[in-house]
Amino acid sequence: MPRVYVALGANLAEPKQQLDQATAALAELASGHSLRVSTYYRSAPMGDVPQPEYLNAVASFDTDLAPIALLDALQAIEVAQGRTREVRWGPRTLDLDLLLYGTQIIDLPRLQVPHYGMQQRAFVLIPLAELSPRLQLPCGTLISDLIDADMQRAVQPLPPT
Repeated sequence: MPRVYVALGANLAEPKQQLDQATAALAELASGHSLRVSTYYRSAPMGDVPQPEYLNAVASFDTDLAPIALLDALQAIEVAQGRTREVRWGPRTLDLDLLLYGTQIIDLPRLQVPHYGMQQRAFVLIPLAELSPRLQLPCGTLISDLIDADMQRAVQPLPPT
């Protein structure tokens, strides 16, 4: 049963509540009690679209869902939480990206794993490293080797409530 890693992001309609609801939904996809979720982090939005800052996290869990079935389930969670796809890198209630599916490399029209942009995104790498500091990508690169001081400064952990 593969261990999967999913990035969570939200910047509309109470982002913390969106991430909390998504976490509960992800628990339904996880085998047993395998779900782990990083700290929530604040980050600046990507792209040129004016929008509020994001809250981001990474979840990991074991699942028996095949990659496309998992992608379908993640997209169903997004839609259930009001996600619409109008503007690339625009504001959203929820974004769930499948980052890693075990050690598999997947290159399909609907799904690329490892996620195509994860190596350059502090809001993905910092919470990912929090969950699995010694995690190695399928290409052999350690996640910790991708994180530099600029990335550390690019995200701020949300204080516990």
